[in-house]
Amino acid sequence: MSNNTSNFTVILLGSDFNAYGMARSLYEKYGKPVKAYAEKALAPTRYTKIVDLSLIDGFSEDPKWIEEMLKLKQKYSKHSEPVILIGCGDGYAELISKHKDELDDVFICPYVNYELIKKLNSKENFYKECEKFSLPYPKTRIISKSEYESDEDIEQPFGYPVALKPTNSVEWLDIHFEGRKKAFTIKSEAEFKDIVSKIYDNGYTSDLILQDFIPGDDSNMRTLNAYVDKNHKVKMMCLGHPLLEDPSPSSIGNYVAILPEYNEKLYSMVKTFLEAINFTGYANFDMKYDIRDNSFKLFEINLRQGRSSFFVSLNGYNLADWAVQDYVFDSLKDKDTVYANKDKSKYWLWLGVGKEVFKKYAKDNEDKEYAMKLINNHQYGTTFWYNKDRNFKRWMLVTWMKHIYAKNFQKYFTNK
Repeated sequence: MSNNTSNFTVILLGSDFNAYGMARSLYEKYGKPVKAYAEKALAPTRYTKIVDLSLIDGFSEDPKWIEEMLKLKQKYSKHSEPVILIGCGDGYAELISKHKDELDDVFICPYVNYELIKKLNSKENFYKECEKFSLPYPKTRIISKSEYESDEDIEQPFGYPVALKPTNSVEWLDIHFEGRKKAFTIKSEAEFKDIVSKIYDNGYTSDLILQDFIPGDDSNMRTLNAYVDKNHKVKMMCLGHPLLEDPSPSSIGNYVAILPEYNEKLYSMVKTFLEAINFTGYANFDMKYDIRDNSFKLFEINLRQGRSSFFVSLNGYNLADWAVQDYVFDSLKDKDTVYANKDKSKYWLWLGVGKEVFKKYAKDNEDKEYAMKLINNHQYGTTFWYNKDRNFKRWMLVTWMKHIYAKNFQKYFTNK
């Protein structure tokens, strides 16, 4: 990848929607395919000319991951240009941070140190940071495996429904049982006991987070993406207003429709936090508006960009290029923070489902009306269907994905 003033290489770890979105952002700016490595090929990076994907068996965890990365390090040590390493998932981001000292003499690794990433990747510890910096988050109770294994009943201090989720999102990837979800909304004491039992009886060892359920549908959610430069200064913040989420059990919490939004108060709150903890690299926050006290409650911080984060690039704030500008061209140090989406006339709607699914299932309100206007004005886009990377096989894939989404919504969608 190059431009008129410098050569550089970006390596993506992953083959999912996140990886394709980052590759597309870079291809849009620099016109060159992007190198990626992953354990297996996923649909978003199949039949594409913009991602040069190599598959490595066992590449998702140590010790295989670091063994293969040290081989890649030897290969790329011959490159004279900067080589930026970007993980497209929680596991890859954590692995890069864990082995940063072994890799950063060859690779640029725009990640915080391992101690901080472990702290922030744990929802339990993230909420402790929220306490320290007076950031609002849902009322929470921690459940441990030892508490489950004791003879005492687990106290449930909130009224039903309640939210239950794993504190360790990386460990959760390896836990499987019938009814497994990314997060649970539990409606009774019997269901609560049943779910906790299944989680721990199927090998999960970390803590669980039990939370007061914040009322309201998907349109009360917000997602915020940020880039923090190598000097720990926030350089870009882009807020999104999800209007619809994937309802299927394995994908709950994945947004499938996002409007851009501007909120000065939220931007200021998150910027202060990221700079106070000496963050660096990409961050993604999920939060929900609580009508009971008129506040946005933070659910989590992701130490990477998310699967729906292409909405940032779609709205003109090329997400992948911030790391390039920071580490290759050193062009951010004197720049003010970009607070995205001030100009509503330039908004583009991001969709992860077909227009028909959005129209049928998104809650009827002013935001949906506005989104439909954007659709009618052709101011909308997706991550996957890219005009410079279209072919018959990708068209077949996107048609199949739309079909699956439509079936899942028909089967699983309920009004919250």
